[in-house]
Amino acid sequence: MEFSLLGPIAVTTGSTELSLGPAKRRSVLALLLLQPNTTVPLEQLIDSLWEDEPPEHARTVVQGHVSRLRATLAEGGAEAYGIELTTHGSAYLLRLPEELIDAHRFGELVALARPEAAPADAVPLLREALGLWRGPALTGTVTSPPFAAAAHALEERRLTAVEALGRAHGTLGEHEQAAAILYSAAVNHPLREGLIAGLMRALFRTGRQSDALEWFHRTRRLLNEELGVDPGERLRGAYEEILRAEAADGGRAKPASGARTGAASGGAAGHGRGAAPEGGRSAAAGHGPRPVAATGQGPVPDGSGAADTRGGDAPGGDRARAGAADGARAGSGSARAGAAPRLLPRPPARFLGREEELATLTAVLADRTTGESPLAVVAGPAGVGKTACAVQWAHQHAGSFPDGQLFADLRGFGEGDEAPPAEILRDFLLALGTPPERVPGSAQAASALFRSLVAERRLLVVLDNARSSAQVRPLLPGGPHCATVVTSRSRLDGLVATDCARPVGLQTLGHEEGAALLGAMLGPERVAEDPAAARELVDLCDGLPLALRAAAAQLTARPRWRLARLAAALRDERRRLALLSAEDTGIAAALRMSVARLSADDAQLLSALATSADGHLNTALAAALAGYDPERTQDGLDRLAEMHLVDEEATDVYTISTLTQLFARDERGEGGDGGKGE
Repeated sequence: MEFSLLGPIAVTTGSTELSLGPAKRRSVLALLLLQPNTTVPLEQLIDSLWEDEPPEHARTVVQGHVSRLRATLAEGGAEAYGIELTTHGSAYLLRLPEELIDAHRFGELVALARPEAAPADAVPLLREALGLWRGPALTGTVTSPPFAAAAHALEERRLTAVEALGRAHGTLGEHEQAAAILYSAAVNHPLREGLIAGLMRALFRTGRQSDALEWFHRTRRLLNEELGVDPGERLRGAYEEILRAEAADGGRAKPASGARTGAASGGAAGHGRGAAPEGGRSAAAGHGPRPVAATGQGPVPDGSGAADTRGGDAPGGDRARAGAADGARAGSGSARAGAAPRLLPRPPARFLGREEELATLTAVLADRTTGESPLAVVAGPAGVGKTACAVQWAHQHAGSFPDGQLFADLRGFGEGDEAPPAEILRDFLLALGTPPERVPGSAQAASALFRSLVAERRLLVVLDNARSSAQVRPLLPGGPHCATVVTSRSRLDGLVATDCARPVGLQTLGHEEGAALLGAMLGPERVAEDPAAARELVDLCDGLPLALRAAAAQLTARPRWRLARLAAALRDERRRLALLSAEDTGIAAALRMSVARLSADDAQLLSALATSADGHLNTALAAALAGYDPERTQDGLDRLAEMHLVDEEATDVYTISTLTQLFARDERGEGGDGGKGE
């Protein structure tokens, strides 16, 4: 006879499963099995079975369930196995050999395994232990807090065993197996930092550096959004180890000896191909540095994570300079010894057009006539493809920057807080080979150290999704051979004024470019079937690449649909935003991030502009719609234009796009399903 807690509550004899009856009876058995050979008070059973106030006849109900369980066990031959369910006053005792309980056998097997000391023995032990699980623990019991707590405790033990199995495979050099085992658990438990840290190390050791760093940035974002905390020591330690190994070996990593090549099962699943257009990046793929994998050897140290020992420099002059000088002396040797960091995301998938903007970027960033570090700001509305354009140019010209390419998502228009400069500088300094203990604690000192390290290098810095000029300035390199590309939904006029930044504006796509993008996503034959519908789709998407990609995703999921059918659906303004969303990506989600950064007055003004009949207006009409005076309205229009939420076509001539109007109406509660896309 065997008792199962690691999945549905069950009792089996041979190949026969005993009938245990309703949930409360199964719950009584589960509670007795969780405390085998121990008296369990009747009051504890009552408190566990009823989340609210128990009924007056609760004692009778429990007694009835115990009586039926006793009869069921007897019918299954419990006596032959030394099993007995007895009453002791106001308590019950289930006496049995504990090895008959799967949770007990699981614990014994895990205790015998020594992943680091004896990994070859640990792997079969841990696999056998995890093989005892048949689903979520205590399935079939009542949903009361005591049972939820017990199930959680068992699940914690399972995850600990998964982590141990990953370490055992890693110790044996079987990093592909480690990544495969840890991946599925990490997907289901995205906030478990130790699990993510182990997966990051396994992915790095198989040569998938970009996937490893993606996991860190995605987990950091989730921790901030859901718990309001930063990554702990274990997760941060794994991240820093990878950056240090990247700096020491130049991003060259291959599977360690003994590891099989090829992708671990699911190890990179869910990571989109390339950098999606700005505003359309997934939670998995759009956050922070991602080194490009090359070849060579670059294992991560085996420690469980380096402690954060950053310095505590004061923010002022001499101490900041002294801290930077000390860091430069300590870090320059290792940074020079290692190869250049390659932290660009993958090239954007199906990137088309933008020849004029790419040529402008080349002219700006290749200009050496001023003796200054060139700086370009790629600006435009949400979803227009700023990130894709910047990353495409960076890959095309990476050879011009042999000392490295740095990339960071500044999270200026995201769900959480924007990235503080000190955080980005720390990542950059680690990537450049600075030991963690030499990274200054203040942003001012870290910025000075960063500039000193790159002063004589040919380095490209890509700063994506910036909120403001003040966020960008500490991250700018000072060397004349460095170049910087910044992307933002804001014009960042401050950088133009103080740092001679050259703006590169991105406009929406015309009919020809938009149809070409649809053809690249869907296949040219499908678009050629109905060119008029393709042109209409471009119009309905306002020419935004992100919206067109979402529309293409809808058509890809519906291969029998013609383009005209989707166009007909999108004509319904109540459904348009919902249809132009794909999971966590969509125009509504992108616009929501822009509007969230507005003041209350400007958000109210935008909402008023959404009621314009044709989207064309001037200051007087906008003032009438919003109920503001002309001066207040003009100031608000200027700020909305700076954020690319309205477009100033000529002096006192403004337009607001249809999709922005629809979003603003939905926020007012006047529209239909807005398709949040989050």
